[in-house]
Amino acid sequence: MSSRTEAPEKRTELADEELLIGGLAQASGTSTKTVRFYEQIGLVPPARRAENGYRLYDLEDVQRLRFIRNARSLDFSLDDLREVLALRDQGEAPCRHVLGLLEKKMGEIETRIRLLRELQQDLQQLLRQASDLPSDDIEMKNCVCHLIRDR
Repeated sequence: MSSRTEAPEKRTELADEELLIGGLAQASGTSTKTVRFYEQIGLVPPARRAENGYRLYDLEDVQRLRFIRNARSLDFSLDDLREVLALRDQGEAPCRHVLGLLEKKMGEIETRIRLLRELQQDLQQLLRQASDLPSDDIEMKNCVCHLIRDR
């Protein structure tokens, strides 16, 4: 047995525990740089400070950052998040607003899918047209480059 005391495990399940920025980043699945950035742009309220100047965070901060991280993975913009979090911070339930954003995102995704399908068809047509053309026509008179140039 070692006589050294082992460092306590970093806990990610919180109750009334205060976290330093590294613990917050770990518990929320972000980086310390991201935490500072979100604080700087107002998505995360300014941290309380310990006597030594270290930032102190709690479970509410962890939950807020998890929401931000997951919403970003759903393609919510920083402006979208600013609106949602402002509603919440004003004591309003942002759920209806979030549903509107989700519907808007679905419309955007459907448009992007349609445009990608059109692009896919264009590429398939080019491949069919180019399959019988030489691939080494440096003057681009009778090759796939000619087809692209003259579209």
